[in-house]
Amino acid sequence: MLQVKNFSCLFLVAMLSFTFGCAATRTQESTGEYIDDTAITTSVKAAIFNDPYLKSAEINVETFKGVVQLTGFVSSKSEINRAVAVSRSVKGVRAVKNSMIVK
Repeated sequence: MLQVKNFSCLFLVAMLSFTFGCAATRTQESTGEYIDDTAITTSVKAAIFNDPYLKSAEINVETFKGVVQLTGFVSSKSEINRAVAVSRSVKGVRAVKNSMIVK
């Protein structure tokens, strides 16, 4: 009987650790959010790459909780505006932070 009680307690602790270990916080993503953000990043990169106006630009894309951050170098302010507009058009993007620099 003692073994069953110890096993039940251990099982409960393990389940609570698993449940709260995968929960999201303000500074940390859950597993599902991470997968969603990876998909958004891939979609934004593809959209930028497929845009004929932005193909030569050096733009890096990172996503955290649906917010896309664009960094890197472009040739003009109009390329920055275009990259931001293309990024906003991707499904799942909540906001776009622009940290690109005109070289």
